[in-house]
Amino acid sequence: MTNKRSRLLSGLFALLVTLFAGFGVAAPAQAAVASPAAVTQAECGDTSGFTVDALSSLPPEATDTYDLIQQGGPYPYKQDGTVFSNREGLLPDCASGYYHEYTVETPGSPDRGARRIIAGSGGEYFYTSDHYESFDLVDTNS
Repeated sequence: MTNKRSRLLSGLFALLVTLFAGFGVAAPAQAAVASPAAVTQAECGDTSGFTVDALSSLPPEATDTYDLIQQGGPYPYKQDGTVFSNREGLLPDCASGYYHEYTVETPGSPDRGARRIIAGSGGEYFYTSDHYESFDLVDTNS
């Protein structure tokens, strides 16, 4: 599901819950999955419509990249840590310089591959395995 469609469905669900709550009908229980509340919200946009993936569920190289980000490097590629422009418009619309990109190694790839972590200045992290075609929000606490 695209991020825009997911955000739309989340908004509609929230509206239905609000309407039913006004009539004394309890909202259905949600499945035990990573909650967006456990993930940092972008300062400049809504991230509630993104699929949330636990860092531990991503390829192990994603954890390696996250650890490097936390340490401030050194990074294996000169592009790591550079500004990500969000030209695709799939992430919340933040000011230029808000996002930075980091390579997630792809074993056997002769180049950087397609996998990246995009870090927002507010502490949120996004993962793409398809070179910016789609993004999931990363829960770094699990």
